[in-house]
Amino acid sequence: MPDSSPPPSPNSPWENGWTPDSSRAPGTRRLYLAGALAVTTIAACVTTIVVTDKQTDDTSRTKRADPSALPGADGPGLLSFASPSKQGTPTPDEHTSTAVKTPSATASAAAAENSSKPSAKTPSPSKSTSSHGSSSGSSGSSGSSGSSGSSGSSSSTAWKSIRSVNYPDRYWQVNGGLVKLNPVNSTAARRAATFKLVKGLAKSSCYSFATADGTYLRHRNFILRAERNDGSALFKQDATFCPRPSSTSGAVMLESVNYPGRFLRHQNFQLKLDRYQNSSQYRSDSAFRLVAGLN
Repeated sequence: MPDSSPPPSPNSPWENGWTPDSSRAPGTRRLYLAGALAVTTIAACVTTIVVTDKQTDDTSRTKRADPSALPGADGPGLLSFASPSKQGTPTPDEHTSTAVKTPSATASAAAAENSSKPSAKTPSPSKSTSSHGSSSGSSGSSGSSGSSGSSGSSSSTAWKSIRSVNYPDRYWQVNGGLVKLNPVNSTAARRAATFKLVKGLAKSSCYSFATADGTYLRHRNFILRAERNDGSALFKQDATFCPRPSSTSGAVMLESVNYPGRFLRHQNFQLKLDRYQNSSQYRSDSAFRLVAGLN
């Protein structure tokens, strides 16, 4: 017959004759279970955080990769610094000033003002704005005559002779078609050294010099010579000289209208157009006095 006696109660081991298991501390299983639960909870939290961060990064990358996505499209937020401004954004034309658009007009106005108003100081070389080359004269009608002042006087028939400052016994004189600095010792020489002072052919505030036989003094290849007016704009410019103050009292320097910075001076008694040099020799060679006509 099987034994039907009940198992001893675990609450009274000693009274029931069995020895309790003392190989592990009481409650160890519960600690294991609690630790496993804690580890599972921590792992779940970490997994959730990682997944959430990844989704956020993917969303940010998508927005940055899409250039058409404007800030604030998915909700209110701060306005991006790259957002276009409705006002104050100038077009390319608005950045361009009138002076930049038309530099030639400004430069021409400045050059005209500088050439029409002689400086009170010793002239200094200026940049040439002409691309003029050598030219040849041809027969034609005589140019218009006018009036122009010289040393405070003006007359429609002002006949003048031009005397050198550093060679006071020598005057401009047409000799063989060229203008040279020669002494005047005959009637023919005096006639060749007398010129009609008229308004500048290219600029009325400057001078042109006509001879008794209807030619004009003009520079060609930078050499001063007498030629007939061919009516061209180039001839008129070559035959126009603007008076500038000289370092010598009562004298003037004559600057080319189409070669600013170049003045008439004598060299080896030949009249030529030479670039300004800051030397006493140059200033003496380029200083002349306009006196009453010798003829």
